[in-house]
Amino acid sequence: MTATTDGSTGATIPPRRADAASESDSTTPGAAGVPEAAERAVRRATDHLLAGQDPEGWWKGDLETNVTMDAEDLLLRQFLGIRDEATTHAAALHIRGEQRADGTWATFYGGPGELSATIEAYVALRLAGDAPDAPHMARASAWVREHGGIASARVFTRIWLALFGWWKWEDLPELPPELIWFPTWLPLNIYDFGCWARQTIVPLTIVSAKRPVRPAPFALDELHTDPAHPNPPKPFAPLASWDGAFQRLDRMVHKLRRAVPRRLRDAAIGTAARWIVERQENDGCWGGIQPPAVYSVIALHLLGYDLEHPVMRAGLESLDRFAIWREDGSRMIEACQSPVWDTCLATIALADAGLPADHPQLVKAVDWMLGEEIRRPGDWAVKRPQLPPGGWAFEFHNDNYPDIDDTAEVVLALRRVRHPQPARVDGAIGRAVRWNLGMQSKNGAWGAFDVDNTSPFPNRLPFCDFGEVIDPPSADVTAHVVEMLAAEGLAHDPRTRRGIDWLLAEQEADGSWFGRWGVNYVYGTGSVVPALTAAGLPASHPAIRRAVAWLERVQNDDGGWGEDLRSYQHVTEWSGRGASTASQTAWALMALLAAGEKDAKAVERGVRWLAETQREDGSWDEPHFTGTGFPWDFSINYHLYRQVFPLTALGRYLHGDPFDRAPLATAGGRYAGAEGR
Repeated sequence: MTATTDGSTGATIPPRRADAASESDSTTPGAAGVPEAAERAVRRATDHLLAGQDPEGWWKGDLETNVTMDAEDLLLRQFLGIRDEATTHAAALHIRGEQRADGTWATFYGGPGELSATIEAYVALRLAGDAPDAPHMARASAWVREHGGIASARVFTRIWLALFGWWKWEDLPELPPELIWFPTWLPLNIYDFGCWARQTIVPLTIVSAKRPVRPAPFALDELHTDPAHPNPPKPFAPLASWDGAFQRLDRMVHKLRRAVPRRLRDAAIGTAARWIVERQENDGCWGGIQPPAVYSVIALHLLGYDLEHPVMRAGLESLDRFAIWREDGSRMIEACQSPVWDTCLATIALADAGLPADHPQLVKAVDWMLGEEIRRPGDWAVKRPQLPPGGWAFEFHNDNYPDIDDTAEVVLALRRVRHPQPARVDGAIGRAVRWNLGMQSKNGAWGAFDVDNTSPFPNRLPFCDFGEVIDPPSADVTAHVVEMLAAEGLAHDPRTRRGIDWLLAEQEADGSWFGRWGVNYVYGTGSVVPALTAAGLPASHPAIRRAVAWLERVQNDDGGWGEDLRSYQHVTEWSGRGASTASQTAWALMALLAAGEKDAKAVERGVRWLAETQREDGSWDEPHFTGTGFPWDFSINYHLYRQVFPLTALGRYLHGDPFDRAPLATAGGRYAGAEGR
């Protein structure tokens, strides 16, 4: 069996297995010895994970993305006049270490060179003193020119360059601050955008209106295809197309810029500034993620907030907490931090692996999660003003944006632990279930942060070329909610059944499900199958059988599963295909086990692969990115995924399903009317 090459990327595509279950027993380990190997792996993995818990009760793995985070951090410090030698040296050390042999930077492990990331990394290294004629820099600039130069980079990259006069503000899409006044019924109001885009766009409307330029410390002629004409004209798309219509709308807004009365614009900027300040979290950050924090600091600085102002000081201190300092002296910036997500997944993993339900470390984890419950309204209340709050966010501090996915998984984690204050746990779970039910979209499914965030217009804006900017319902989030509702005795509630019907309708023709927040079809399928069986679908259901058949087909020769991020762009070639990873192998096993396939050859081989690839210290190595921020555009390596998901899968292999899968009783009145509409 030979590998093929994807002509669009030049990447080697692992061979697809014709029939994973057809090999002879001589090449596939039999049942004998597999449970023992799983037991050993579980013991070591449990010890390793327990040792990583913070004294306060939480877990948090590094959240690795790409070098644009590090480059933009240096550019921010240059813009504010606070860039120092030590930080610059440490950031440059990390950025250089991520450069590929061809001079480029990728946005995920093993991925192709990416133009915007390469430009931003190159500029950051110029700030650090790397000479443009140094071999590694010359390779990078030559590649940039070959791929269209700065003019072909994404809008966000060109905004950063415009801050220093390396690009003209006039050549960027217009982003008027008057957007802040658009009512919610009007297309392109800020609540039409996903929460991550909304938090970024509002401060950028101020930056776009102010058009600041700081003195550039050097020229960047080497990054243009023609320095004399850095932005060659490009033809508009046809007028009858959405892209063409929005391109022409942007030109019109550019022309109207000078016609907007000064008092009106100043008032809009003031409203946007108040919106930003009101949403600053207690730790100084905005939304718990780096991009909104960076642009909010810039916007407020342009409005006269000096660096010692409490808002600014807290914001800059919060950004410092995103830095991971490594033993080699390098400094990596996290785009976000994931303690709630990591803690609930670690709790589930340890409980499913057989740790006693009243184990002190599990109780401590529950105590910490209960303390993180959000009990005040956030931006989600714009669409659900009557819905009482209750739920969890992803980060340490993000009260404005609890998310549906974390809330569902936290409930599943809480139910696995015997806490000395059960009434306290029940109260938090009751509020969370009510809130999650109230956040159901009209199609019966769930998005991550908002209800019915499905407008077709935001993604069409010329400005929005940086990734997904809306938050439509997804199979993985919906599956986690359905699984949680089933665990709470609501499998037969009409709202749960609507979610199940949506999931069944979303199954791909090959038997898989798309993964929005994890890579990709393996993640979607690994999320949906356990949810459907938890809700009472029998293992013999046609949808379950199709999913099992797909997972068996895409199992790798080594017994593991893997899927490359290219599956977001090239589905036929890459769906379910890639180097085996610990987390993706675990997702596949979780689905197969939920489908009643414990004794199948595919499961035996997957369990054996996990046992054999485990390190002596109980951990697994996983350089590949298996998390998703924006499909294809922004990828994540959650460093704890390689620990929690294999432990969960091995635990379920040994001990069975975490909850009794007997037919669930029809939901009573405990959550009746919880939609809060």
